[in-house]
Order: sequence, then C-alpha cells, then structure tokens
Amino acid sequence: MGTLVASDVIGAREDRFDWFCETISSHVMPVLLSSRHTADFRAGITDLDLGVVRLSAVTCSPVSSRRTMTHVRQGDPEHLQLALLTRGAVRISQRGGESVVSGGLVLTDTSRPSEAASADETLASVVVQIPRQALALGSDRLDGLLARNLPAGTGSGAILAGFMESLLAQAPHCGPEELHALGAATLDLATAFLARQLGDPGTAPAEARARETLQRIHRFVENNLGDPDLTPRAIADRHHISLRRLHALFGDQPLTVAAYIRRSRLERARADLARAELSGHPVQAIAARWGFTSATGFSRAFREAYGITPTEHRASCLGAPRQHAECRNPARHEHRHAAPMARFDSG
Repeated sequence: MGTLVASDVIGAREDRFDWFCETISSHVMPVLLSSRHTADFRAGITDLDLGVVRLSAVTCSPVSSRRTMTHVRQGDPEHLQLALLTRGAVRISQRGGESVVSGGLVLTDTSRPSEAASADETLASVVVQIPRQALALGSDRLDGLLARNLPAGTGSGAILAGFMESLLAQAPHCGPEELHALGAATLDLATAFLARQLGDPGTAPAEARARETLQRIHRFVENNLGDPDLTPRAIADRHHISLRRLHALFGDQPLTVAAYIRRSRLERARADLARAELSGHPVQAIAARWGFTSATGFSRAFREAYGITPTEHRASCLGAPRQHAECRNPARHEHRHAAPMARFDSG
C-alpha cells in the first residue's frame, strides 16, 4: 500500500520537527515550515500510491507553511492538492484568495506560491494529490477555487470526503491493482466535485478517466514492444476494456493503435541499428528484439517509414564519416504522413 511513519519513533524529541520538514520538502514539495512547538513536535504521515493519484494523510502539531516562487523553481510536482480538514483549522491563502478551513475541503496548486497557518491545536488532513495533466478541467478555470473553503458536508463534497476517509482506512486490505482502480474512482469523484463547484458538472470525470487510461496504455505498449503477441486485442484484454473502446480512445490520436505499436517498434529498432556496440548483431536479431517476426515484413515497414532499408540506415550511421549527417537526421527520410512518436516514461 503506502508508508506510515510517526515522528514519535524518530530519535530524540528535538529531531522530530526537522524530520517532518525534510519529509515534506523531499517527498511532497519544497516548502518553508515553522512551528512554536518544535520542542515537543509530533506528526504522522500516511502515503498511498493509487496510480493516477496519490492519497496522503498528515497529522501534526500546529505548524505554518510558506511556499514561494523560489520553492516552486526548486521543485514542482505540478499537482493540484485537494485537502480534507478532519481536525483543527487552517488559514490558507493563494493567488489572492484566502479563507479559514475547518471540516471542509480546500484546493491548492503546487505551481503557485501559498501560505498556510494552523490554529493552536493538532491538525489532521487527508489530501488527494492530482497531476494537473490527469484532470480534465483547465487550470485557469480552477483559479477561482484556490484557497476557498469548499463544502464537504453535503452532495458531491460529502461523497468525496467520505470516500477519501474510507479509502484511507481500508487500504491495508486492498492489493495494488485494486488500489489503482480505486485511484481512478478517486479522480472521477474529485473531478465531479470540482466541476460542480464551477457550475459545470458535464462529462469531465469520463474525460479524465479516458485520458488516464490512454496514458496507461501508452506506457504498457512502450514497456512491451518486444512481445510479438502485443496486439490491439491483447492490450484491450490487459486493460479490461473492449476492442471497440480501445479504438475509440485512439480516435483523436495521430495513429491508430496498431500503427502506434508498429511505429514504436520501428523507432526502437532504428535506434539500435545506429548503435556501434550492436554492429555485430544481425539486422533480423534486432528486429526480433522489438517484436518483428518477419525479416521481409520488417524491411518493408522500415523502408516505407524512413525511405531507406535497415541495412542502408545502419551503414549510414556506422559507415564513412561523410555519411553520419544522414544518420543523425533520419527523420528527413520518413514518409511524409508519418507522425512523430510521443514519449512516455515507463511505469
């Protein structure tokens, strides 16, 4: 699941506040923290990896925080943080907005300076950390919601708050795949809640879910290009969606799913053919490494994409110096309708 750490187990009492500051700055974002209770500071942090989002719970002695543009430049996860205050009260300000939050929800943006100060009592919160790219609501639209006391007692706010607390309590009984599915549900609920605050419930949750699923499929394809059985059907089955749904997800993409697989394999094979340390490997061995089972089919696909054969490409990269420029800019050989490949981190 995640990690649970309490400052009570961190060495001497006088070290606990320093531990808390370091943990927040290194695992969440750089921020300046201060407290009048450093001598007897107590804190606990729970962190859950839910795939598309993270869920964190923080309990701590009274504390104040200040995040400046310098901190933003030092490190920015580019998250929107939706926090549920379950104990205590906090005054928070960001982008001209300011409010006192107690028992409600509050939205902040890690890419903007902010300040917060809790009352003189223990503070407890549950926070959903949402990558901005995963949220199907424009950041400019959400600016008006920053640092506002958002309702958590009725409607979608109450549903979201209850789900967050229940998920935190039941996470130890869930496996990784189940937690990732619940992460997608958390994103849907958070998006529905924020859309409601904007007065536009619409279909944002479905859009956000589709975007996250497409990104997950891209990562899966990039990590499994060497499998000759990587087909649209295999991808659909692996992600528990229909083949029709998979093709719909790629409907507004530059390439169909089959073309995306083929182009990704070609890109990897082309790069390997240009590597001097692989010059002793037969062309077909490199092709097979990236899922091509037919030498003829690989050569034909390569020539169609780049205008030269795999052997010619290797010679241009590893042959005479005068030919190196041709290798360094192979894109000029590509078919004029070929689209550049997006790159995704493995995960």
